[in-house]
Amino acid sequence: MELVAILARNVRERRRELGLTQEALAERCGLHPTYISGIETADRNPSVKALECLARALDTAAADLLR
Repeated sequence: MELVAILARNVRERRRELGLTQEALAERCGLHPTYISGIETADRNPSVKALECLARALDTAAADLLR
C-alpha cells in the first residue's frame, strides 16, 4: 500500500476514534477542512510540518500515522 494511502486511512480512523469531525481536526491544526479531506482521501501529500501537527491533534506519534 502506498504511504499516502496508509496515512489517509490512519488519520481517518484515529479522527473517528476520537469522535472528531474533519472540521474539528482542521481547527486543531490550523488547516482548512478541505485539506483534511484531501489527506483522508489520499489526494493530498502533507508536509512533515502538517504531519507533525496532525499527530499532535490526534494524540499519537507521527510514525504511528505512517504504519
